[in-house]
Amino acid sequence: MMPKNLSSDFLNYLAETYQVDEDCERLPSLMELSKQLGVSLSSLREQMEVGRALGLIEARPRTGLRRLPYSFTPAVDQSLSYAITIDQEYFLKFADLRSNLEAVYWHQAVDLLTDEDKGALLGLVEQAWEKLRGTPIQIPQYEHRQLHLTIYNRLDNPFVSGLLEAYWEAYEAVGLNLYAGYKYLEEVWTYHQQMVDGIYSGDLEAGYQALIEHTDLIRHRVIESEDGNMVVAQSSGELTSF
Repeated sequence: MMPKNLSSDFLNYLAETYQVDEDCERLPSLMELSKQLGVSLSSLREQMEVGRALGLIEARPRTGLRRLPYSFTPAVDQSLSYAITIDQEYFLKFADLRSNLEAVYWHQAVDLLTDEDKGALLGLVEQAWEKLRGTPIQIPQYEHRQLHLTIYNRLDNPFVSGLLEAYWEAYEAVGLNLYAGYKYLEEVWTYHQQMVDGIYSGDLEAGYQALIEHTDLIRHRVIESEDGNMVVAQSSGELTSF
């Protein structure tokens, strides 16, 4: 399949040199690239900014320019952040996409998990319950994010990974990690416990059913107010805007 022409000489260069030697991380200096591509330094810098925004390269004072392993996350994150800024309703649409994505890939993802992964999932659930039952109570946001990402971490699909990782960035950006009623958190982690128990015991269908029921919780927690802003419904019945 012939590659499509990309939007800049620099992106074309990254793609072409990757095809020649995908293990080559170091890139020539700005001056060398400018001569090689036949573009001015100012134009090259502009094109490189696109590469940085897409997570394709990084530039450091001592190491110079370096190509990064491909990740879909930066591109999705940039676009999703913009979308939520102009209309928070887009978060709900993306959350729906994420829920369906996790459901579709559940069995494939869980089949790939190692014993080490399963042990890590059990540990995350234990840490979450310790935080919820401790004094003072802590929100197990790190455990929540890591549990979901760990379940799908063995999928050899950067696009699925990118969408799921971008969801958690947006989840925190809109404030869903900041507060939830204790009853809500207990319910969430009961479902997480059931998911992980199902994975560990080999009862994947029970884990899948817990996942499906669990993803409905966010639909009850996040609603839209009359002025179009999203609000979080707390277990007390109060609404907190974000």
